[in-house]
Amino acid sequence: MPERSEKKKRLSVYLDPELMLLLADYADRRAKSRSLVAEAAIASFLTPDADERQEAALSRRLDRLDRNMQRLERDIGIANEAFAIFIRSWLTSTPPLPEAAQASARAQGGQRYDRFLEALGRRLMRGPKLRQEVPEESGQEG
Repeated sequence: MPERSEKKKRLSVYLDPELMLLLADYADRRAKSRSLVAEAAIASFLTPDADERQEAALSRRLDRLDRNMQRLERDIGIANEAFAIFIRSWLTSTPPLPEAAQASARAQGGQRYDRFLEALGRRLMRGPKLRQEVPEESGQEG
């Protein structure tokens, strides 16, 4: 049996209701006790290298955000270029319709659009995604 001095000491602390809710929420999300979370927070606060650890954690988060931003920029660039190529191709290869055929063409266009949306939904659900098909270093011009 451990000696009396090795046991943890009890501390009663008064917290603002909002801070108590944050503590409870954090502890619940991590499946840890409030006491354990509070103890870890106090230890972190009182540890001399806490600032360095916090800076390293922040740096990791910023690096992750930067990578995510780069992927988003790449994906948007791919989408913009694909859309521009499609529009240019469509405009140069599609002749204008005579007035008599326009109503029929609109109806057929609506049906084709519905099929397009269905195909897009299937592709988004199952993949592959266009960004996965385009090589990372594909002719990026600056």
